[in-house]
Amino acid sequence: RWSRGLGDVYKRQTYVSARSAGFGHREADTVAYAAQYVDDAINSGTIRFHNGAMYTHISSAHKMLDYRNFEKLANHHVWIPFHFLPGNGGKKAGENPSGKFIDKIICRPGSHIARDMVRACVETRNKRYGLHRLGVTLHVLADSWAHQDFAGVNSYVNDVRALDEVTASGTEFMERMEQFFGTSFNKAASSFVGDVMPLGHGAALSYPDLPFLKWTYHDHTGKRVVRNNPDEFLSAADAMCKAIQCFRSGDPDMDAPGLTYDTRGRLLTLFQNNQDEDKTVRHLEWLKQIQRGSFGFPPVKLSYRARGVGSWKYIALGTRKLWDKKTDLFQYDPSFLDSDWKLFHDALLAHRFSIIHDILPRYGICAA
Repeated sequence: RWSRGLGDVYKRQTYVSARSAGFGHREADTVAYAAQYVDDAINSGTIRFHNGAMYTHISSAHKMLDYRNFEKLANHHVWIPFHFLPGNGGKKAGENPSGKFIDKIICRPGSHIARDMVRACVETRNKRYGLHRLGVTLHVLADSWAHQDFAGVNSYVNDVRALDEVTASGTEFMERMEQFFGTSFNKAASSFVGDVMPLGHGAALSYPDLPFLKWTYHDHTGKRVVRNNPDEFLSAADAMCKAIQCFRSGDPDMDAPGLTYDTRGRLLTLFQNNQDEDKTVRHLEWLKQIQRGSFGFPPVKLSYRARGVGSWKYIALGTRKLWDKKTDLFQYDPSFLDSDWKLFHDALLAHRFSIIHDILPRYGICAA
């Protein structure tokens, strides 16, 4: 996928923010799993049970080459509410940024729309799917930093040029990439993706999702943009912690303290120094630090399975399959109603409805 990121990146980062905000392991693990599962819930449709019961669920992600990425309706149903939250040019509700409609739906970090999203989540904290919706909200909130200046639709505003101007800590990494793929790989790949399907940050490849990278590019206007991913990721983690503190208190307007000074320092160091080209190695370093208790809460062994034995879907439906078929029939158990998988999909529906039908219209944005 275009915004696939780094495997369990949302799981581990959200978990640290949740524990830092005061959640115990069980609640933090639920929130963090939901945050990561936003990137892995690629199925949609109706689940049919042997006893005649049914459950309809939606997807919050598509595969990289999924044909649905080319559909405008899919953009509005998936990319806009779950990955590229419109920023309205940083303006408040009732105000308009200069330019066209597309300028209203470009993603902006910590926008007023993002704040309204957090508020809506806090207001439903006592729902059965409250923690799951918090995870979904935190994923979208973090994406507003990672995906800033890009839009979740096929548009010229996502066109990126001169992507090979990587600076500082990213230089060595990109030199190794060029040695492996060829010196023109990044420029050619960026141009190809941007021209064929200018959706989201596709033309920027995986640059926005690499926590250690400092990079530059020229946007669709020719303006040179400098991005410092370690600082962006730290800002996102702090905003997530504040959102969780508001959620726990039940007060969306509280002056939340966010991450402690020590935790900010540990996170920034890990973002900057964990630079192995193998994302699995980087991920294992995160797990090692969490298991050592490096972030101020007791050591814990963290794991995540999107599918297969031990996954939320397996526990709820007993299936190991990647894709569901319309003819599949599942054995119904009353525990399904309270399963994490079902509550997560309830949260997806509630979140999408809130974003598209309640929040965005207040900013003059009509999205499907």
